[in-house]
Amino acid sequence: MEVETNEYRENRLAAMAELEKLGFRPYGRAYPHDDLAKIREEFEEGKEVSAAGRLLMIRRMGKMNFCTMNDGTDRFQLIFKRDELDERLFAGFKQLHLGDIIGVKGVSFTTQRGEKSIVVKEWELLAKALEQPPEKFHGLTDQEERYRRRYVDLMTNDESRNRFFTRSKILAETRKYLWSKGFNEVETPILQSQAGGAAAKPFETHFNALDQHMVLRIAPELYLKRLIVGGMNKVFELGKDFRNEGIDRSHNPEFTVLEVYEAYGDRKSMENIIEGLIPHLCDTVIGTRKIEYGEAKEIIDFTPPYRRVAYSDLVKEKMGDDWFDLPFETQLEKAKAKGAETETNLELDGISDTLMLTHEVYDKLIEKNLRQPTFVTRLPHEFVPLAKACEDDPKLVDVFEFVVGGRELCPGYTEQNNPLEQRKALENQAGEDTEKIDEDFISALECGMPPTGGLGIGVDRLVMLLTGVDGIRDVVLFPQMKKA
Repeated sequence: MEVETNEYRENRLAAMAELEKLGFRPYGRAYPHDDLAKIREEFEEGKEVSAAGRLLMIRRMGKMNFCTMNDGTDRFQLIFKRDELDERLFAGFKQLHLGDIIGVKGVSFTTQRGEKSIVVKEWELLAKALEQPPEKFHGLTDQEERYRRRYVDLMTNDESRNRFFTRSKILAETRKYLWSKGFNEVETPILQSQAGGAAAKPFETHFNALDQHMVLRIAPELYLKRLIVGGMNKVFELGKDFRNEGIDRSHNPEFTVLEVYEAYGDRKSMENIIEGLIPHLCDTVIGTRKIEYGEAKEIIDFTPPYRRVAYSDLVKEKMGDDWFDLPFETQLEKAKAKGAETETNLELDGISDTLMLTHEVYDKLIEKNLRQPTFVTRLPHEFVPLAKACEDDPKLVDVFEFVVGGRELCPGYTEQNNPLEQRKALENQAGEDTEKIDEDFISALECGMPPTGGLGIGVDRLVMLLTGVDGIRDVVLFPQMKKA
C-alpha cells in the first residue's frame, strides 16, 4: 500500500513540474470569486462567472472535458473545451488530478441534459494536491480514519461537512435567542485554582508564573453565580469544559456546554427556556420539529409542552409502588430480576445503598427508555448539592433532568442561595476532603444571591439530537482519540 501511495505522489509531483514549465504556480494567489451556491441561485445562461474549489471528478474526452468542482457550498460541473482555451491552458488541464484546487472564469451554460455548468474560459492552479484522495472522492469508509483525518472527511463527505455548518448555525441561533430574552453572554475562567460546579475529575496543570497548582474547569457554574451576586441578573456562557474521565458514544473529555442563570427565576423558568430555545432551533436551523434520530430513524418531536414527571414516580412505574418501602436485599433481588446488573456494595460518599441502587435502576432501566422530551423532576438531594430543596419535602431538590432519546441533555435547578445550607451540602459532598470546598464561593453567597434559576446544556449532545446522529464524534470536529 505504501508503494502504491508513493507512486501516486510521484505522479503528482511530475505533473506539478510540468505545470510549472507551462507557467503555472502550483500554490497560487488569492482568487476573487462567488460561491457555487450563489452562482446556482443566480444562474443566467451566458452570464460571466468566477468560481474556485476542489476537483472531485475529471472526465477527459479529447476536445470536450468535464470536471466536478466543490467549494463547500455546492458542486458544479465545469466544461473545458479545446476551442475555448488557449494552448497553454488546455495543456495544463491534462496535468490536473483529483483533489487539486483551481480557480476558473467562464460563462454559465446548461447542457442538453439540463445540467447547469460553467464553460471555462480561463483557469488558474491554486493548490496542487500531492496525496491521492480516498476512493476517488467517495469518502473515507474507515470510521476511525474519518475522525483522525477530519480534513479528508470534510472534503469528501458533504453530509459530514453540512452537519458542522449546522452546528455553527445552532450556536449562532442559541446566542440570538438568549440575547433576545435579555441575557448577556459572559466569559469566565477556564484555568482555575479549584474545580467546582460538578463532581468530576479535572485535568491538572501547574501555573509557573504563580508557582501554583491549577485545573481546567469542569463547569463554569460557580463563577456565573458570582456574577448573579454582583448584579448581572441574566447571564449565559457558551464554552468548553474538561473532565479527565471516560470516552464513549456520548462523552468526550473536552466538550462544549451552555450554562444559563437568571436572577429571580427557578426551575420552572429554566423549563420555559428549554421549551422556547429548542423549538426555536428546530424552526430556524433544522426546518422541522420532528427529528429523525439515530440509525433506527426514530422520530423525536420537539413540539412543546414537554412531559414533566417526578423521579420517584418513574421508579415506581418500573419497580412497583412499594419499591421505597422494601428492605435493601429485596430491592437488590428485584433490580437484578429486572435486568439491572449491579454490585451489592454501592455506598459512595455517604449516599446509602438503597439510594445508589435506586439510581442504578433509573440509569440502566428507565432513563434509556425516555425517548421523547421529558423533564424528570424532584431528585434526591444527595445527588444535587448545589440545588435548593423542594418546599414540601427537604429530602428532594427542586431540579429537572431534561432527557431526550434516552440520554440526559440538560439539568436545571432552583439554585441554592442559602450560604449556610450550601456549606452543609458541600461539606457532605467533600467528606474528609474539605479543601475541595470553594470558600470564596461561599463568601459570595454570604453577600446575598437572589433566588435564581440555572441550567446547563451539553451542546454536543444537543447537536447530535438535532442532526439525527447518536455518536458524539460525529459532531465534534477533532474528537479526542488515542494516538495512532
